[in-house]
Amino acid sequence: MTKFVSRFMNDESGATAIEYGLIAALVAVAIAAVLPTLGGRLSNTFGNVANKLP
Repeated sequence: MTKFVSRFMNDESGATAIEYGLIAALVAVAIAAVLPTLGGRLSNTFGNVANKLP
């Protein structure tokens, strides 16, 4: 039983998974914050190009 408890206390795989989850959430929030601005600029660029075509 003590071996099981010591293995359980030394196991850090759950903590690593949580860290990766937090990093993925941070990246998703950053992408969600940037996309509206990028989409607007891209739409304006294509609009300008379309207006200059004959």
